[in-house]
Amino acid sequence: MGFILVLVALTLYPLIGIIDFFIVAYKKIKTQSFFKTLNKYWFQKAISIDVYGNENFNITFNTLLRLEYGYSFGKKGETISSALGKNQRHETLSFLGWLVVVILWIIDVKFWFRGGHCINSIM
Repeated sequence: MGFILVLVALTLYPLIGIIDFFIVAYKKIKTQSFFKTLNKYWFQKAISIDVYGNENFNITFNTLLRLEYGYSFGKKGETISSALGKNQRHETLSFLGWLVVVILWIIDVKFWFRGGHCINSIM
């Protein structure tokens, strides 16, 4: 039964996410600080998804992104980037882990010369 519930949830999540996007955009467009308000809303949503991923996909991340003796993914309330940053700092990332760190480093321009995204995400 749990497996079926997970499949239903994973199927509905993207659909609800798209509907939510348009409803929030419509509701927020009426405010004066539309872009600032909307950006803050989506940033918080991204953090929530990030924490959810770290907590719920910890076995996969521990298998693929770190060495056997590295810092473990899955700590409650922690983001994936924070766990990656701790493994980066301790040099316990796997090849795939380093690849993800480099991609995040490239994407997050504001941290290019300050250690990168993951190091700056450590909680």
